[in-house]
Amino acid sequence: MKRADSAHDFGRPQAQDHENPARAGVGGVCALSSATNPSSRPRRDSDGAFCFSAPVSPAQQWRHNVPSPSTNPRQAPRLRRSPPVVAIIGATGAVGRELLGVLERREFPLAELRLYASQRSAGTVLPFRGNDITVAALNDSTFAGVDLALFSAGAKTARQYAPAAVRHGAVVIDNSSAFRMDPAVPLVVPEINPDEIARHSGIIANPNCAAIIALLPLWPLHRRNPIRRAIIATYQAASGAGATAMAELREATRAVLEGRAYPPRVLPHPYAFNLFSHDTPVDPATGYNDEETKVINEARKIFGAPELRIGVTCIRVPVLRAHAMALTIECEHPITADQARAFLSDAPGLRLVDDAERNRFPMPSEATGQDEVLVGRIRQDLSDPSGRSLALFVAGDQLLKGAALNAVQIAERLLP
Repeated sequence: MKRADSAHDFGRPQAQDHENPARAGVGGVCALSSATNPSSRPRRDSDGAFCFSAPVSPAQQWRHNVPSPSTNPRQAPRLRRSPPVVAIIGATGAVGRELLGVLERREFPLAELRLYASQRSAGTVLPFRGNDITVAALNDSTFAGVDLALFSAGAKTARQYAPAAVRHGAVVIDNSSAFRMDPAVPLVVPEINPDEIARHSGIIANPNCAAIIALLPLWPLHRRNPIRRAIIATYQAASGAGATAMAELREATRAVLEGRAYPPRVLPHPYAFNLFSHDTPVDPATGYNDEETKVINEARKIFGAPELRIGVTCIRVPVLRAHAMALTIECEHPITADQARAFLSDAPGLRLVDDAERNRFPMPSEATGQDEVLVGRIRQDLSDPSGRSLALFVAGDQLLKGAALNAVQIAERLLP
């Protein structure tokens, strides 16, 4: 293999039709309810579901005036040149390494790729397109000449360096929580709200991994029959806590099987053959931890639905990679499991796994390494006699659609 320093030049490959942009920009959001939008009148669309034809009123928009998802994608502000110079910040972490893999697999056009990490990780050599690239230490001069900066280095690093990248003319796609709830920063899942990309001022936020995996299957239902309430229980893998947590799960499992003690070092509780509440601080005022609060707030912003009622419980489980979730939703109007399957079967970014006869439904082991979020176990919620509620189960790769893949899909829409 050829050897390079922290940057390497790459010719632009032949453009590939990796996804259909027309399908990615799905239809407009429906009003939350007839009570909040009394001028609208429900109708049934061609597949029998209720939907509102009237636009969402300004009062229903996100409290910071974030536009709702739309059926008419605008022309997003593009990268300043093509092919672009791309930098990955946090290249040696779990998501950073996945970013390398996704860029290569999707043949993202590059003039040059630069890899950066902390001083401790500087000097690490990572392969990309037949070359070895040496990771450099992040500093204030990193972003000179960079067109696109993919950040996956935590909120503190993003707050410190993302503004500098923008000042140098780069567009930043940040995977941390630093800017997600900033009203001036788009929070984007391309299959849901691609129009938001167009209003960026240099920074675009990648949502929380659990939020992406939960919302992707809910959106096709919400746009046809508005969701009034959602109850979400997450079963989150080690990958959500990074490469060190994945290593701890491997080592702790080996220790338990060999009869050795293994005190936790990365996570707060013994991890092997155990599960526990998500390892983020709990707000004493609400009883919700940070992860649960992120999912609630980000769901409302992404859907453009500030009044959406959501309850979330996040649990860390001893699975190496790929999150799973149990979702229960209450819709504005009655909805059947068959209708939901029809809505979900051809939705972008999803794969229906719903074989009751063989008792085969989404599993983290099958979601691992897959771009699609798996959705199944779709059934009526028998606790709601009105017929407006459904239960379903999903699994998605936290490092791919929950992080790296979503970021690269955003970047693809920025290409000139």
